[in-house]
Amino acid sequence: MLAMFLLQGLWVTSRQTLSDRDYQYARCGRETWERPSSVPGYYTSCGNIHDGILAYRLAGLPLTLNFLAERGMDRFRAPEDRMVQTGGEIGTWELRHQMTHVLLLERLPFLFAGCVLGGCIWWVTRRLYGNWGGYTALALYCFCPAILRGCLSPNTEVLAALGVYGGVYTSVGVAHAMQGPVAKWRPRIVLLTVVLGVAAAAHIAALPVAALLGLALMIWVAEGHRSQALPIVLAASLGALLLVLVCYGFSADAFSYVFRSAAGFLWFSTAAAKRFYSTLGEAGITVAVVSAIFLYLGIRRSRYFGNTAPLFCAVALILLVMTGAPGSPWIWSIPFWLTFAGGVFADAFEGPRGRMALAAAGAIVALQAILCVMSLPGMA
Repeated sequence: MLAMFLLQGLWVTSRQTLSDRDYQYARCGRETWERPSSVPGYYTSCGNIHDGILAYRLAGLPLTLNFLAERGMDRFRAPEDRMVQTGGEIGTWELRHQMTHVLLLERLPFLFAGCVLGGCIWWVTRRLYGNWGGYTALALYCFCPAILRGCLSPNTEVLAALGVYGGVYTSVGVAHAMQGPVAKWRPRIVLLTVVLGVAAAAHIAALPVAALLGLALMIWVAEGHRSQALPIVLAASLGALLLVLVCYGFSADAFSYVFRSAAGFLWFSTAAAKRFYSTLGEAGITVAVVSAIFLYLGIRRSRYFGNTAPLFCAVALILLVMTGAPGSPWIWSIPFWLTFAGGVFADAFEGPRGRMALAAAGAIVALQAILCVMSLPGMA
């Protein structure tokens, strides 16, 4: 299924053209790896990146590696055929006309992040709900146009969604480990620190969101150890901020600008939810989520922690809007909605009308797959 997700991404990429935004991420992303900005007082020529440094680094990394490989090959080329002619640098013109596959190289890290997020959804749902619940959630994810769009341009959204989803469920994993020996806590706390670091580096607003949701679920699960939940989350959050500082190349001024900007400001609105669930391309997911909500309310055995936790997180996230920087927090809610749907459907599959529920879920997934494929360029 993830291979089908990747093929859809590569299909769309083959029909895209480079935009000004692509050049901005390519230029400034390469600057984060290769050299500091030539503009005094700024981290890159794009200015001080205050919302998410990780997207710039990921967009620039394949291009930097490609550039280093081409410069290494220059040693075996005639002087007039070398890519880097003078000064050891490459400008925008050379980036477009001499470096091959720029558009693909720039999108590969985001497609990979999308595949990792799909793998996380599969691991969580299969572990919680079994194979059928995992397959349902993953199939809906792999044919979600909103996720595909997020993976097909340099941006922070899918990276932040990965950090938030991973942070929440890693927090739950830490809470479960707290019921056992202390030695089993440490690896999961280290993993929580890394995942929260991904969230913070993707978008600074994602760190408090992931930390607060994770803390709430930890307090819910960690019976007998609830007093230790807050210190663990605080320690992991401080470690995450240290990882963000590392992503800024230990530049204290650029790092401090994150906290002097308004990038972390959030508010609440239902506009994003109305727009997402009224889009034709997401009709299958809309039917799946609405059906899951009715089943959740109507079937007592579906109302347990495994289903309630993703529903709680999804509702909280889809109501968030950015007020200080561009962003789409509603995308962060999609993995939780699909996890919730997979869990409720898995309960229905085991009910007295399991075959009917399985056929209905299959029809919903098929509808979403058709709508998603038809929305791809060149398929309408």
